[in-house]
Amino acid sequence: MIGWLIIGCEIGFWVFVLGGLITRYLFKQKKAGALLLLLAPIVDLILLAATIIDIRQGAEAGFVHGLAAVYLGGTVAFGHRMIQWADERFAYRFANGPKPEAKPKRGPAHAARERQGWYRHLLAWVVGCALLVGMILLINDAEKSEALQLWIIRWAIILGIDFLISFSYTAWPRPESKKV
Repeated sequence: MIGWLIIGCEIGFWVFVLGGLITRYLFKQKKAGALLLLLAPIVDLILLAATIIDIRQGAEAGFVHGLAAVYLGGTVAFGHRMIQWADERFAYRFANGPKPEAKPKRGPAHAARERQGWYRHLLAWVVGCALLVGMILLINDAEKSEALQLWIIRWAIILGIDFLISFSYTAWPRPESKKV
């Protein structure tokens, strides 16, 4: 059940985001659009509640329970940025807003952007791991919570790899392109 709920929450998140942007820019209803955008994080609270209820009802923690924590951590760290990204493009396309700035691909600005992305990933990991640890403590059985413990380890490895890649641009930045 939780697996389908995660998929449903991801879809619901984007339905509220797109609905909010469409309402704001195509229907010119700024307040209603803002309300729909504010409802997007509520979907995540539903997912968190359902995950906790499932575990409290005795479900053995599995891959999908850990995925719910990862999803929630990612939403906390990246959700606002994703909504802002979509909002800028909607405003440009449908409301004569300014053209979104292209992200830097070289030089110190690119290195700084890569570091900022890693810091957001670190925040996602901290939030997600706090949720995972909370679920592990709630279960209070190492054998039944093994899948959650594995999520922490695997995600830490991914975070470490991301660190090496992201900070490599600081140590060895891509040179600025030569203008002709």
